[in-house]
Amino acid sequence: MPRVNGRLSTHVLDTHAGRPAVGIAVELYEFADDRAHRVATATTNADGRTDAPLIGGRPLPIGRYELRFAVGDHYRSRGIEQGDPPFLDIVPLRFSIAEPEGHYHVPLLCTPWSYSTYRGS
Repeated sequence: MPRVNGRLSTHVLDTHAGRPAVGIAVELYEFADDRAHRVATATTNADGRTDAPLIGGRPLPIGRYELRFAVGDHYRSRGIEQGDPPFLDIVPLRFSIAEPEGHYHVPLLCTPWSYSTYRGS
């Protein structure tokens, strides 16, 4: 049997509040033939993580992906002024997967006015 330990995970840190971001809607899209296909949806928990990997228990399909984080809704729910319309509403992160058996962890660190990411472990 081939190894099936590929995994794609994420978490969100609200650096404005200095804590994990709870309740952020996350969507994962895979690109094929220049079209985006939604492959997973989740919501961040009390630790700012999704309850399960966005892809897991199987080899990761090699390809291009995009995570979309609904940070505007998060800051609205906290009563944080962010402009009308908000400066950041949906934050898209595009990345590629090249290792089917790898662990890709793609976190988002955000405020109402900025964000950053990295490939974590």
